[in-house]
Amino acid sequence: MEGNIKYKIDKHKDLVDACAKNDGRAQLKIYDLYYKAMYNASLRIVNDTFLAEDIMQDSFIDAFGKLDTFEWRSSFGSWLKRIVINKSLDSLRSKVDLVSLTEETTEIPDEDYSDFENVDCKIEEIKVALKLLPENNRIILALHLFEGYDHQEIAHILDISYNNVRVRYIRAKRKLLEKISANKSQQVLN
Repeated sequence: MEGNIKYKIDKHKDLVDACAKNDGRAQLKIYDLYYKAMYNASLRIVNDTFLAEDIMQDSFIDAFGKLDTFEWRSSFGSWLKRIVINKSLDSLRSKVDLVSLTEETTEIPDEDYSDFENVDCKIEEIKVALKLLPENNRIILALHLFEGYDHQEIAHILDISYNNVRVRYIRAKRKLLEKISANKSQQVLN
């Protein structure tokens, strides 16, 4: 029955309803409210400013065209972000073979699985280091750290097992911390 529960609170419901009626001013307002967040979500996945902008634009066009299918089971922003993330991942899949992301991994690294609570770094340092990571590492970290998806949701989005996400997250986190450490060492030398 839970699947039938509709998301009842959305502060932009009136604007979204106007967008569904092809109100151009409402569409522009929605775009202005969400474009930065959607661009950043795409950029963290594709790591290409022009591609992220194209994906963001296409996502808005698709969302406005599919508003008749939106059933308020989530907020409009969540629904739009899901479109952006799916388009970003589709773009990567069409450009490169993400085989290494879908390979099953059973070996769990010996490392504390906790998040970044013991790491002395700023969000900007994480963002800079994230851009330097290989695509597969960047995707999992971006979805978890910046988009707020848990490992089960990431497994569903990427169509891989929960354990695979867990292992890949641990490995990606290790690589990210190495990049942050290397960047800090470089700054000390300069």
